[in-house]
Amino acid sequence: MVNIGVIGAGHLGKIHIKLLKQSQKFRLIGFYDADPVQAAKVAEEYGVLAFDQVDDLLDACDAIDIVTPTLYHFEYAKMAVRSSKHIFIEKPITHTVDEAKKLVSLVNEARIKAQVGHVERFNPAFIAALPYFNHPLFIETHRLAEFNPRGTDVSVVHDLMIHDIDIVLSVVKSDVRKISASGVAVVSDTPDIANARIEFASGCVANLTSSRISLKNMRKTRVFQRDAYISVDFFKKKTEVVRLKNLEGEPGPLDVSIELGAGKGKKLIYFDQLNVSDTNAIGMELELFADAIMNDEQTAVTAEAGMAALEVAHQINEKIQASLNILA
Repeated sequence: MVNIGVIGAGHLGKIHIKLLKQSQKFRLIGFYDADPVQAAKVAEEYGVLAFDQVDDLLDACDAIDIVTPTLYHFEYAKMAVRSSKHIFIEKPITHTVDEAKKLVSLVNEARIKAQVGHVERFNPAFIAALPYFNHPLFIETHRLAEFNPRGTDVSVVHDLMIHDIDIVLSVVKSDVRKISASGVAVVSDTPDIANARIEFASGCVANLTSSRISLKNMRKTRVFQRDAYISVDFFKKKTEVVRLKNLEGEPGPLDVSIELGAGKGKKLIYFDQLNVSDTNAIGMELELFADAIMNDEQTAVTAEAGMAALEVAHQINEKIQASLNILA
């Protein structure tokens, strides 16, 4: 088992504490929270030891789970890595790209395991779709959420869109060639609605839209590629695949086909609604973090992947700010 401690006992931190207590791969040593009142409440509620000092928690653990506000990610991660502790760090990896670069360097130098909490990688709907992705040509994502004051210390790009940025980068696997973006701040001091267009060297184009002041929740990604359309609903955990196949001869009475035009033949249309397992994505990413430590394997979402998503998010924010300056 891996002896682990948690830094940060807010809303998400409490979820991590609960799951780590239930895990057969981790031994939860305790946690640290900068707010002593919050720490006392969580310690009593979950029956977990609250440490008064971060250094004491580090000394007692093999790995650290960092679930603090993004602003403090780098400092706590740096302390853990310099103590040769493996780290799980919530998304985004750090507050700035410069911090991310420094952290990646520290992780590689210390030769410890580092995993970034891009939880949508472990959404069962996305996992079900993975075998069907093959050279995407166009991707459209919508991530809409009802307003919640939690998270408004950063723009909607770092708060919500970064999930889809990471998903798109993991699927396309190509260098980013060009980014265009726009966004507006409505109820907070940073953009609450944003749209970005990412063009890749492979020719794929991704159009991403995020809002945290929507009247409904939506987390959907649509992927278009040669002879296939894949729809992943992260919110409802549903995946649909529509595939085309060349038709030889005439279609059967129950077949659905389309005519391609004079001399181009027909194609059969296959509709697949995939079986999606009901798994806990946060629990899965934590279990895989334990596996990487115990088996000396690469983590499921590396620090480099977390940095890549942050770099794109940063460029999107820069484009948004530039467009706002033009309008000012």
